[in-house]
Amino acid sequence: MTTASMQEGPLASGSLFRWQIPEQWNGTLLLYSRGMPLPEGQPPWSLEESPFAALLDEGYAIAGTGGKGFWPLEEIFANQNELLDTFERLVQPPKETIAWGFSIGGIATAGLVQVMPDRLSGAMPLCGNLAGAVGVHNLELDMSFVIKTLLAPDSELQVVNISAPDDNLELATSIVEQAQGTPEGRARLALSAAVGNIPGWHDSSAPEPAAEDFAGQQQQQYQLHQDVSTLVFFGVRSQVERRAGGNPSWNTGVDYRARLASSINTAQVHGLYEAGNLDLEADLLALDRAERIEADPAAVSYLERHISFSGDLQDTPVLALHTSGDGLVTPDNEQAYADAVARAGNAHLLRQLYLRRGGHCSHSAAEVIVTLRALGTRIETGEWPDLDPDRLNAAAAALAPELRATRDGQLADPGFFSFTPPAFPRPYDLASRAVAG
Repeated sequence: MTTASMQEGPLASGSLFRWQIPEQWNGTLLLYSRGMPLPEGQPPWSLEESPFAALLDEGYAIAGTGGKGFWPLEEIFANQNELLDTFERLVQPPKETIAWGFSIGGIATAGLVQVMPDRLSGAMPLCGNLAGAVGVHNLELDMSFVIKTLLAPDSELQVVNISAPDDNLELATSIVEQAQGTPEGRARLALSAAVGNIPGWHDSSAPEPAAEDFAGQQQQQYQLHQDVSTLVFFGVRSQVERRAGGNPSWNTGVDYRARLASSINTAQVHGLYEAGNLDLEADLLALDRAERIEADPAAVSYLERHISFSGDLQDTPVLALHTSGDGLVTPDNEQAYADAVARAGNAHLLRQLYLRRGGHCSHSAAEVIVTLRALGTRIETGEWPDLDPDRLNAAAAALAPELRATRDGQLADPGFFSFTPPAFPRPYDLASRAVAG
């Protein structure tokens, strides 16, 4: 492992920053945004986490920070500006600065391109919510709305304006667990997943369920609920609403019947409803008739700023990476981002790579290194290198075997492949402010 100097300290917000600089620094600084909440006194990463040690071994310096609580984009944007100022003052201005991060750190990375492009040479969002904050939270509302309407219409479950998040999460967990215990409940959970285009492949260490293995796909979707989705939909959403000053999501005008028809999971839902001898038409009619939810315009404006996308990359090349089986941040986020970028006339600055693998952010260190090298070539030459999946897989396979470990420690063969994600169901960006139902 490369020897690296390290410095840590507090920023004005109170969040802790860290940077590490290898002895043979190549001059490029990787500006890391941690998307998950940064507890008091905790640095934004450790070398035990993939791929940080591997990136230092490649010669990159890493500087990073995050924010407190869920959806900390407002803090991240301010913190990263201050962190760059501090690094340049105490070390030196880097030759190149590349923003990067996972998940919410991925949307933060793309956000930095929009809010401080003059300070970046490039950006590498990994498994990011690139449909933007408004679209992402609208989509999550759609899924929780189906759960509430079909599984617990008379319960106290709150899908917006969550006043007691711990109690709400406990209730939601009970509702989802009980539903999973019956064929009818599993079919309705599958319908909720279908309106969100949730792939049925959550376990990155397992093979993808067969196309007609509807029960296997639904079990994977339920595992996603157990691991994180129920928490996001019914618990920590309250923190987003608190930051935004109200409910930033709506489903007025949404046609859930049409959403099922256009979903990647249409066949799964029909199959599970038939297997459970359940009336799909009756459930769709219940969704048609259910009272819709309106957003607080000021809260929508907050999520536009933190952040929805204009598509203007302002001469900053962006290379994104996403797994095809990601159910928490679905790969169709990439389609929404690409559409906004193309409308702004910046498609030449964006490339998106895909891995055939289940799970959220289940990249290996080798795959991240290969992606980063490709972005570095684009920054240095002004031209995108050959991004053929076979070439990328060969490059990843040529690296040290231990670099094939994913972030959860599983060893995985390089998984780059050609993939076109489906359309994001609820697109919303600053270029069009289009809302699809």
